[in-house]
Amino acid sequence: MYSFMGGGLFCAFVGNILLVVSTATDYWMQYRLSGSYAHQGLWRYCMSNKCYIGRMTQGLNELLGDLTCFLAAYWNATRAFMILSGMSCFAGIIAGIMSFSHFSSFERFNRSFAAGIMFFVSTFFVLLAMAIYTGVTVNFLGRRFGDWRFSWSYILGWVALLMTFFAGIFYMCAYRMHECRRGAGPR
Repeated sequence: MYSFMGGGLFCAFVGNILLVVSTATDYWMQYRLSGSYAHQGLWRYCMSNKCYIGRMTQGLNELLGDLTCFLAAYWNATRAFMILSGMSCFAGIIAGIMSFSHFSSFERFNRSFAAGIMFFVSTFFVLLAMAIYTGVTVNFLGRRFGDWRFSWSYILGWVALLMTFFAGIFYMCAYRMHECRRGAGPR
C-alpha cells in the first residue's frame, strides 16, 4: 500500500514539475514566418531572436486577420486549464503526503482517495488544455503556416498528463488495498 503511495508521489512530483515547465516555456509550436524561424508558447512568441509578450500581434496579425480575438480566447483557455491542472496536482501532492502520516484517521474521508481524485482532476484539466491547443493549432494555425510543428513544451504537457494519470492510478490502488485490509479485519 505504501509502495503504491510512494510511486504515486513520485509520478505526481514529476508531473507537477513537467506541468510548470510546459506552461512557462515558449516552445509549444515552431514555424517559419517571413523566411525566419519562430516559436511560441502560451505566454509569448519569439521571432528573429526577439520575444514578444502577449498575443501574437506584429507579423502574425496580418497573417491571421480577424482570428486574433478567437486565438486570444483559445490561449487563455489553454493557460487557465494548465494552471488549474498544476494547482490540483499540487493539492493532490499535499493530500498524498498527509496520507502517509495518518492513513486512516477519518472513517469517512480517506486522504489517499482524495489525493487520487485530485490527480485525476489534474489529468482532466491538462487533457482539456492539450485538446484545445491541439485542435485550434491543427485546424487554424497549422493551415496558415507552411512549415510548422509542435515542439518540446507541448510534448512535456502530454508527458505530464501521463504522469498525473499514473499518480491517480497508484493512489486509487493504495486506497483499494487499504479498504480490502480494513474489510478483512477481525469481526
